Amino acid sequence: MFTYNTIGDYMGDKEHFKEFVRKNPSLIKYVRDGSKSWQDFYELYNLYGENDSVWDEFLKVSSVTSSFDLLSWLKGIDLDGIQNSVQSIQRVLGVVQDFTNKDSSSMTEEYKPRPIYKHFED
Repeated sequence: MFTYNTIGDYMGDKEHFKEFVRKNPSLIKYVRDGSKSWQDFYELYNLYGENDSVWDEFLKVSSVTSSFDLLSWLKGIDLDGIQNSVQSIQRVLGVVQDFTNKDSSSMTEEYKPRPIYKHFED
């Protein structure tokens, strides 16, 4: 348990708590959903410190919820949309490739002038 001899000790402890929250940002979820307040967390920190087992329930649950968040994000990906986009890109690349192949093939052909006595390929 912490004791406060001076106001400086209190301010230092407050800064340590802020650093603890920065290291464990999962605590923010509990404050946002209203199940805990910053005052509640500060009192736990003040009574037990940062290495006590009292934090296990808050830190373990948050890692499980973050994996659930990842799974829900993965479920939200539209694979059909991605496949359609890839196919569209492939078609565009195919058209561009056809244009470049035609240009290069026409440049490699030798020019053969038409004989003077022939008109309209007769």
